[in-house]
Amino acid sequence: MEIFLAIVVASAVIFFGALISIGNERQKKAIDGLREQVVLWALQDLKIKREHLAQTVQVPDPVDWLNKTAAKACGYDLKLQVLETFPEPQSLICASGDGNAKVIFSPFSPTDLRRIKGGRQNRLSQFAGYNPLLHLPKDVSVHELSILNAGQLFDLEFSLAWKALTKINLDSFNSLWIYIIS
Repeated sequence: MEIFLAIVVASAVIFFGALISIGNERQKKAIDGLREQVVLWALQDLKIKREHLAQTVQVPDPVDWLNKTAAKACGYDLKLQVLETFPEPQSLICASGDGNAKVIFSPFSPTDLRRIKGGRQNRLSQFAGYNPLLHLPKDVSVHELSILNAGQLFDLEFSLAWKALTKINLDSFNSLWIYIIS
Protein backbone atom coordinates (compact mmCIF):
# COMPACT_ATOMS: atom_id res chain seq x y z
CA MET A 1 0.00 0.00 0.00
CA GLU A 2 2.81 2.44 0.82
CA ILE A 3 4.45 1.75 -2.51
CA PHE A 4 1.14 2.39 -4.25
CA LEU A 5 0.74 5.73 -2.41
CA ALA A 6 4.33 6.69 -3.20
CA ILE A 7 3.73 5.94 -6.90
CA VAL A 8 0.46 7.94 -6.89
CA VAL A 9 2.13 10.92 -5.13
CA ALA A 10 5.12 10.79 -7.49
CA SER A 11 2.78 10.57 -10.49
CA ALA A 12 0.73 13.50 -9.16
CA VAL A 13 3.89 15.60 -8.65
CA ILE A 14 5.08 14.80 -12.19
CA PHE A 15 1.60 15.52 -13.62
CA PHE A 16 1.30 18.87 -11.83
CA GLY A 17 4.89 19.72 -12.79
CA ALA A 18 4.03 19.06 -16.44
CA LEU A 19 0.89 21.22 -16.16
CA ILE A 20 2.88 24.08 -14.63
CA SER A 21 5.56 23.72 -17.30
CA ILE A 22 2.97 23.82 -20.10
CA GLY A 23 1.35 26.86 -18.47
CA ASN A 24 4.72 28.59 -18.21
CA GLU A 25 5.47 27.93 -21.88
CA ARG A 26 2.11 29.39 -22.92
CA GLN A 27 2.71 32.40 -20.71
CA LYS A 28 6.24 32.82 -22.10
CA LYS A 29 4.93 32.72 -25.67
CA ALA A 30 2.27 35.29 -24.81
CA ILE A 31 4.84 37.60 -23.19
CA ASP A 32 7.21 37.18 -26.15
CA GLY A 33 4.38 38.02 -28.54
CA LEU A 34 3.51 41.09 -26.50
CA ARG A 35 7.16 42.18 -26.39
CA GLU A 36 7.43 41.76 -30.16
CA GLN A 37 4.31 43.87 -30.70
CA VAL A 38 5.64 46.62 -28.41
CA VAL A 39 8.94 46.69 -30.33
CA LEU A 40 7.12 46.86 -33.67
CA TRP A 41 4.92 49.65 -32.34
CA ALA A 42 7.97 51.60 -31.09
CA LEU A 43 9.74 51.18 -34.44
CA GLN A 44 6.68 52.32 -36.34
CA ASP A 45 6.31 55.30 -34.00
CA LEU A 46 9.95 56.27 -34.60
CA LYS A 47 9.49 55.89 -38.36
CA ILE A 48 6.48 58.19 -38.29
CA LYS A 49 8.37 60.79 -36.23
CA ARG A 50 11.44 60.48 -38.48
CA GLU A 51 9.35 60.86 -41.64
CA HIS A 52 7.81 64.01 -40.25
CA LEU A 53 11.22 65.40 -39.27
CA ALA A 54 12.93 64.18 -42.47
CA GLN A 55 10.91 66.62 -44.53
CA THR A 56 12.39 69.52 -42.59
CA VAL A 57 16.01 68.34 -42.30
CA GLN A 58 18.49 70.92 -43.50
CA VAL A 59 22.21 71.42 -43.09
CA PRO A 60 22.80 75.10 -43.87
CA ASP A 61 26.47 75.05 -42.81
CA PRO A 62 28.02 71.62 -43.47
CA VAL A 63 31.39 72.49 -41.89
CA ASP A 64 29.68 73.66 -38.70
CA TRP A 65 27.57 70.47 -38.69
CA LEU A 66 30.75 68.42 -39.14
CA ASN A 67 32.41 70.29 -36.24
CA LYS A 68 29.47 69.73 -33.90
CA THR A 69 29.13 66.08 -34.87
CA ALA A 70 32.85 65.41 -34.50
CA ALA A 71 32.82 67.15 -31.11
CA LYS A 72 30.21 64.64 -29.92
CA ALA A 73 32.56 61.76 -30.72
CA CYS A 74 35.87 63.33 -29.74
CA GLY A 75 34.75 65.27 -26.70
CA TYR A 76 36.20 68.60 -27.80
CA ASP A 77 35.78 71.12 -30.61
CA LEU A 78 38.25 70.49 -33.43
CA LYS A 79 37.51 73.80 -35.23
CA LEU A 80 37.79 72.06 -38.58
CA GLN A 81 38.91 73.61 -41.84
CA VAL A 82 38.26 71.63 -45.01
CA LEU A 83 41.40 71.01 -47.05
CA GLU A 84 40.42 68.61 -49.84
CA THR A 85 38.22 65.70 -50.84
CA PHE A 86 38.98 62.40 -52.52
CA PRO A 87 36.40 60.50 -54.59
CA GLU A 88 37.99 57.04 -54.31
CA PRO A 89 37.84 55.86 -51.58
CA GLN A 90 35.58 58.67 -50.51
CA SER A 91 37.17 60.86 -47.89
CA LEU A 92 37.20 64.43 -46.68
CA ILE A 93 40.50 65.78 -45.35
CA CYS A 94 40.36 68.56 -42.76
CA ALA A 95 42.82 70.33 -40.52
CA SER A 96 42.08 71.13 -36.90
CA GLY A 97 41.88 74.80 -36.00
CA ASP A 98 45.07 74.66 -33.95
CA GLY A 99 46.92 72.95 -36.81
CA ASN A 100 48.12 70.07 -34.64
CA ALA A 101 45.95 67.36 -36.17
CA LYS A 102 44.77 66.16 -39.54
CA VAL A 103 41.21 64.84 -39.45
CA ILE A 104 39.93 62.49 -42.13
CA PHE A 105 36.23 61.77 -42.51
CA SER A 106 35.08 58.75 -44.49
CA PRO A 107 32.08 56.46 -44.76
CA PHE A 108 34.55 53.54 -44.80
CA SER A 109 35.40 51.65 -41.61
CA PRO A 110 38.92 50.44 -40.79
CA THR A 111 37.83 46.95 -41.90
CA ASP A 112 36.67 48.33 -45.26
CA LEU A 113 39.98 50.15 -45.67
CA ARG A 114 41.97 46.97 -45.00
CA ARG A 115 39.89 45.19 -47.63
CA ILE A 116 40.45 48.02 -50.11
CA LYS A 117 44.20 48.04 -49.44
CA GLY A 118 44.34 44.27 -49.83
CA GLY A 119 42.70 44.48 -53.24
CA ARG A 120 44.96 47.14 -54.74
CA GLN A 121 44.96 45.37 -58.08
CA ASN A 122 41.68 47.09 -58.87
CA ARG A 123 41.03 50.59 -60.16
CA LEU A 124 41.62 52.11 -56.71
CA SER A 125 45.33 51.45 -57.01
CA GLN A 126 45.82 54.58 -59.09
CA PHE A 127 44.66 56.67 -56.10
CA ALA A 128 46.63 54.79 -53.45
CA GLY A 129 49.59 57.15 -53.52
CA TYR A 130 47.50 60.29 -53.06
CA ASN A 131 44.75 59.50 -50.59
CA PRO A 132 45.96 59.71 -46.96
CA LEU A 133 43.07 57.46 -45.95
CA LEU A 134 44.98 54.55 -47.50
CA HIS A 135 48.18 55.40 -45.60
CA LEU A 136 47.02 55.83 -42.01
CA PRO A 137 49.64 55.53 -39.24
CA LYS A 138 49.23 52.85 -36.58
CA ASP A 139 48.52 55.37 -33.80
CA VAL A 140 45.54 56.94 -35.57
CA SER A 141 42.54 57.69 -33.35
CA VAL A 142 39.33 56.26 -34.83
CA HIS A 143 35.76 57.27 -33.95
CA GLU A 144 32.47 56.09 -35.43
CA LEU A 145 29.44 58.32 -35.74
CA SER A 146 25.97 56.87 -36.30
CA ILE A 147 22.36 57.36 -35.25
CA LEU A 148 23.28 55.78 -31.92
CA ASN A 149 25.74 58.45 -30.83
CA ALA A 150 25.17 61.45 -33.10
CA GLY A 151 21.42 62.01 -33.11
CA GLN A 152 18.21 60.54 -34.44
CA LEU A 153 18.51 62.26 -37.84
CA PHE A 154 22.25 61.71 -38.25
CA ASP A 155 22.01 59.61 -41.41
CA LEU A 156 19.83 62.19 -43.16
CA GLU A 157 22.00 65.13 -42.09
CA PHE A 158 25.17 63.20 -42.95
CA SER A 159 23.96 62.59 -46.47
CA LEU A 160 23.14 66.29 -46.99
CA ALA A 161 26.39 67.57 -45.45
CA TRP A 162 28.53 65.06 -47.37
CA LYS A 163 26.92 66.03 -50.66
CA ALA A 164 27.42 69.74 -49.94
CA LEU A 165 31.10 69.26 -49.04
CA THR A 166 32.16 66.63 -51.59
CA LYS A 167 29.50 66.81 -54.33
CA ILE A 168 29.04 63.03 -53.92
CA ASN A 169 25.72 61.36 -53.01
CA LEU A 170 25.91 58.91 -50.11
CA ASP A 171 22.52 57.34 -49.62
CA SER A 172 23.53 53.86 -48.51
CA PHE A 173 25.94 54.74 -45.70
CA ASN A 174 24.71 55.04 -42.13
CA SER A 175 28.03 55.65 -40.37
CA LEU A 176 30.75 58.25 -40.61
CA TRP A 177 34.25 57.31 -39.51
CA ILE A 178 36.65 59.92 -38.14
CA TYR A 179 40.39 59.28 -38.32
CA ILE A 180 42.46 61.77 -36.29
CA ILE A 181 46.17 61.91 -37.06
CA SER A 182 48.11 63.89 -34.45
